[in-house]
Amino acid sequence: MKAGPFASIAAPRARTPAGPVTAVLGPTNTGKTHLAVERLCGHVSGMMGFPLRLLAREVYDKVVVLKGAANVALITGEEKIVPPGARYFLCTVEAMPLDREVSFVAIDEGQVAADPERGHIFTQRLLHARGYGETMILGSETLRPLLRKLIPEAEIVTRPRFSTLAYAGAKKLSRLPRRSAIVAFTAAEVYALAEMLRRQKGGAAVVMGSLSPRTRNAQVAMYQSGEVDYLVATDAIGMGLNMDIAHVAFASLGKFDGRRHRRLMLSEMAQIAGRAGRYQKDGSFGTVQLGQSEAAAFTPEEIEGLESHRFEPLTQIVWRNPNLDLGTLPRLITSLDARPPRPELVRGDDAIDVAVLKRLAGEPWVMERTHHRAGIARGVQRLWDACGLPDYRKTGAEQHARLVGRIFRHLSEGDGRLPAAWVASELAHLDRLSGDVETLADRIAGARTWTYIAHRPDWLADAPHWATRTREVEDRLSDALHTALTQRFVDRRTAVLLRDLKARGQDQRVEIDPDGAVAVEGEVIGRLDGFRFTADPLARAGEQRLLLAAAERALVKELAHRAGQLATADDAAITLDFAGGMPPRLLWNGARVASLRKGRDALAPRIELDRSLTALAIADRQAVTARLDGWFAAALARELGPLVALAALRDTVSPVARGLIVRLVERLGSLRRSDADDQVMALTRADRTAITRAGVRLGVEHVFMAALLRPEATRWRLALWAVSENIAALPPLPAPGRVSIAVDDTAPVGFVEIAGFWRIGGEAVRIDMVDRLARAIHGRREGRAPFAADPNWAASAGLTRDGLARLMRALGYRLQLVDGAAQFAWRGQRRPIVPPDSEADARTVSDSPFAILAGMKGR
Repeated sequence: MKAGPFASIAAPRARTPAGPVTAVLGPTNTGKTHLAVERLCGHVSGMMGFPLRLLAREVYDKVVVLKGAANVALITGEEKIVPPGARYFLCTVEAMPLDREVSFVAIDEGQVAADPERGHIFTQRLLHARGYGETMILGSETLRPLLRKLIPEAEIVTRPRFSTLAYAGAKKLSRLPRRSAIVAFTAAEVYALAEMLRRQKGGAAVVMGSLSPRTRNAQVAMYQSGEVDYLVATDAIGMGLNMDIAHVAFASLGKFDGRRHRRLMLSEMAQIAGRAGRYQKDGSFGTVQLGQSEAAAFTPEEIEGLESHRFEPLTQIVWRNPNLDLGTLPRLITSLDARPPRPELVRGDDAIDVAVLKRLAGEPWVMERTHHRAGIARGVQRLWDACGLPDYRKTGAEQHARLVGRIFRHLSEGDGRLPAAWVASELAHLDRLSGDVETLADRIAGARTWTYIAHRPDWLADAPHWATRTREVEDRLSDALHTALTQRFVDRRTAVLLRDLKARGQDQRVEIDPDGAVAVEGEVIGRLDGFRFTADPLARAGEQRLLLAAAERALVKELAHRAGQLATADDAAITLDFAGGMPPRLLWNGARVASLRKGRDALAPRIELDRSLTALAIADRQAVTARLDGWFAAALARELGPLVALAALRDTVSPVARGLIVRLVERLGSLRRSDADDQVMALTRADRTAITRAGVRLGVEHVFMAALLRPEATRWRLALWAVSENIAALPPLPAPGRVSIAVDDTAPVGFVEIAGFWRIGGEAVRIDMVDRLARAIHGRREGRAPFAADPNWAASAGLTRDGLARLMRALGYRLQLVDGAAQFAWRGQRRPIVPPDSEADARTVSDSPFAILAGMKGR
């Protein structure tokens, strides 16, 4: 490779004359890199230098497809793939193997030569790296004046931008269009913006210079695939990332450059804003307003310059003396401090390798090892090589010098290699996947440091092994970091729902699991219980609205299908849900579909469809209502059949009996005898026969229907009573099989009676047991003579001894002592006790004067 006009400043000696030099200049989106790759593949051999490892890898993959893996090499500080017969080399600019003679050489993003940290490398490549067939320099139009002066033989070609770039003003974060990139200049700002986008837009991909290439690629792929519509990045986005970005929004227009906080130069703004619009798609740029703060503002001159791609030209690029004197440490430092040979070149004093060297040069042990008589030059060379270790962790020269110093200590003693135990220990410390985003990013930076070291074969005894090991650690950490970034900054569900909102009219993939979980495009949005959709309770308040809106659109067909199933459902699939704690509801396959509301009477409540069914079409609602009405009529006849049959007798009996039946129906099958005694006494023989055949028992204390005291019938009666009385909730219903219960004083008035119990103090006894017990006691007594209570009476009524005493007092007996023993005596009662073994005969006899006389004698 030939040096051209800079042979005086130590250009590498070329074995073949250099070919023509072409500078292809222009703004972003002009196809410069694509042109260079085409030219590379048109030569028998070639080499391209890129500013980023990521770009080198991207182009390497493309060229492998065109030329085959055996002919293409990838060389970066952290990765080397060099097949024996490689003819095409894709490299970072620092890693370009200039000792190889190739036909084509290209330097991408040549304007980086002005960077204080890395610029001297780019300057050296611009001035001296040449292909014997063709050399191409790619970069910004700002390079033109310098290239005219420094490389006068170069042909300069200007390429226009494929699309326009327009200023779109300041926008709130919530108003940013889809496919937007938001640019900030600190990690804290990037994370804060990504968090806000997660809440408002479903999330964002994150791109920062501190991310490993693998993590950055994964984040970019997530954005490119449309999984998220927003990208939050540092100015790392400005170089070489070709993505589908429609709008670039600056969160600020200033950054800290390592020395001071300053406003971005116009060329830097252009490099970032130019990411908007790809190929022939126009793009826009602007600023983003956060909260109530004023958005950063472009000046009119900056806007005009960005839209027309006119920037202040570079006047100087960074240079470093390539003729380094490695004889002694002071001579090396002196040569690094040499002045540039031309005014267009400025010495780069901010490079970290020089800063680390000068710090270590003051250490006595370093001075001793670099001044040792045997192999002085080798010691200085090794120190300078160690100082070239990149500061991936961005810890600064002071702390980075400690690591470099330890590396040099090992390289300058023993066998001159790094101890394997030390390397293994450092990697083991880094190879941990726990921690937050910041922790994982820091470990990746550490892993990249050791990846770089592993590609120095003269530093390690088994460099290939360590290269593989470090790459594995970096890859694992990178994958973990991508997962952590996605979990922290991407709400996949919100992103899917937002895309769903924009896809009206398009069918979305809706899945409903057997347990009711509803997923739209694979993201669970809530549960569908019958017709009722419940949004994920873990969703934020703002997201709840999105979930409900998505369900409203996605479940239309499913709800109509379920309405059809309900309209034709078997009776067994529909049930009455009532346990006392809430109003009665109708369930279909366990899901609420309707409620009972007060109707014309207790046996005819109104069925009101649940609100979850209001989204159904009118015809579907009518079909469902008709089915529920039919089910209710059948269930009422099944569970309360005797009461329904009794109601039907009203037109076949006397007015007195009709009145009693009406009252029994209103009270759902039971009345206090004292409240209906006049009607009972006025019944004719035919009326008595009719109503007793219908299941009515004219008991001692109650008129009731024993068949309605079964547990299920009792539940139904209480449900219908609660509806007719507009009672929202009842106490827990009596347990099945209980013949006595404790009385809850907070229960609504009438609850105990409708449940079929008679209150006796703090307890209540089921009315059929009261009647049975009253008849048994009547059969035991002889007139008013005292008698002892049968111990079985208390057990049969489920009462304590005191409870039995209260019941007997309520039945008309008094407690008295006879020879010191407690006994009961008949106190007198207005109504006769009818023996249970001959109720029909007794009812007939009781109407005669003889029966009345017998009763009076008994008193």
